[in-house]
Amino acid sequence: MELITLVNPILSLLVLLFVAPKMFNAFIILVWQPFVLTRRFKKQGISGPKYRFLYGNIDEINKMKRESYVSVLDQNSNDIFPRIFPHYQKWISLYGETFLYWNGAEPMLCISDHELVKQILSSKSGFFVKSKIRPEFYTLVGMKGLAFVEGVDWIRHKRILNPAFSIDRLKVMTKVMVECTLRILDEWSHVKREQEMEMKREFRRLTADIIATAAFGSSYTEGIEVFRTQEELKKGCVSCLTNIYIPGTQYLPTPLNIRIWKLDRKMKNSVKKIVDSRLQSEQDYGDDLLGIMLKSCESRNERKLSIEEIIDECKTFFFAGYETNSNLLTWTTMLLSLHQDWQEKLRDEVFQECGKDKTPDSSDTFSKLKLMNMVFLESLRLYSPVSFFSRDATKDLTLGHLKIPKGTTIVFPLMKMHSDKAIWGSDADKFNPLRFENGVSRAAKHPNALLAFSMGPRVCIGQNFAMMEAKIVLTMILQRYRLSLSSEYKHAPVDQLTLTPQYGLPVMLQPL
Repeated sequence: MELITLVNPILSLLVLLFVAPKMFNAFIILVWQPFVLTRRFKKQGISGPKYRFLYGNIDEINKMKRESYVSVLDQNSNDIFPRIFPHYQKWISLYGETFLYWNGAEPMLCISDHELVKQILSSKSGFFVKSKIRPEFYTLVGMKGLAFVEGVDWIRHKRILNPAFSIDRLKVMTKVMVECTLRILDEWSHVKREQEMEMKREFRRLTADIIATAAFGSSYTEGIEVFRTQEELKKGCVSCLTNIYIPGTQYLPTPLNIRIWKLDRKMKNSVKKIVDSRLQSEQDYGDDLLGIMLKSCESRNERKLSIEEIIDECKTFFFAGYETNSNLLTWTTMLLSLHQDWQEKLRDEVFQECGKDKTPDSSDTFSKLKLMNMVFLESLRLYSPVSFFSRDATKDLTLGHLKIPKGTTIVFPLMKMHSDKAIWGSDADKFNPLRFENGVSRAAKHPNALLAFSMGPRVCIGQNFAMMEAKIVLTMILQRYRLSLSSEYKHAPVDQLTLTPQYGLPVMLQPL
């Protein structure tokens, strides 16, 4: 009895010693830090929606998005920012273009100033790093791929991958892109008169085929499991966005987590199968993206990639290579279906530079399509596949007139910045490709106003690949078909990791 009496206080003390620090840390993160940071920003004239314990402003954001996504816009309207980010639209009107809000207990500073954004994205100091993402998203794109590694690891990955996206390599890939496009156009050959086609779906199929074939040497048939699995993972990740993130919950056996774990295993097995197939079948591994990465494994210097890193890079490029590119083609097709005058201008240019019946097969040919390049840039401005960027401050620092505390996430709403009339002119909400007639740097009042591919050291490594692919696909479609919107089309852009039409893109194809 005396022993029990002695043990109980000891156990109580041990529990207290374990629990007390955890409770103190929770108090600091959930109560004290939001209070202090709100005051620090308020002294600088920056305010925002009120922080709510644990949830921050997540409930408000979800509510406004649910209400917004019920609406359908006029198909001639490019003013899509209020539908995609109704919370930003409301808070900008209340607090100005720079404001503070809360993703749970994480401070989020929204900045739309082009010069400040340029300073952040151009910085090589290491003080602004890619923002932390929820653990579920790493299953989708890999945590050890180029998109998320930092410092010396990022430099190592970039040096290894650069040759795969060189101009010379791009010329080789042109033939592959043309062949993939011909395959899907052969499937469309049954269209003898005007017929409706769901273009969002078709472009996803095509860009999946191209990235699989050009970068990984497998056909769409062999890589189909990867794309299907990524689609399922994407749905799971999107559903996570509406929930508050509590560290450690990714390990709980919830129905959603179990589904994500299964899909993650399936994804890794599918990618590993492609990697193993290459290792067994080719001595020199080839000179595509996968071959270049595999050759690095045999390197004896510090630049080599591990198999785990290669698998994550494959996941990254599988996703980026078809998700963003298919959306670029989708929105450009929508715009050309609305603006028949520009569709005819592009068709005339295609006929002049590529011919009416000839299959183009040279990258030099596509570089002559000046009007088409302008149309794609305008499409990227109005309907950028990635609708915002963010960076985390790794230390207390000063940015322009702002003092930003360590740990603050800085968000740049590209959609707002790309439609800013003070930068782009009074027609900023209009489709006007001619604004790019003298190049990107002269299209607006700020030379770095177009940020669809980001800028600075972490500019998108695949931007030339994406633009070449888009030109090839659109050229070959315009040679064969006239495009117009179906009466079934509903103009409802939605942000689901990338900007996509909520109800698809039904288009009427009319053979020429």
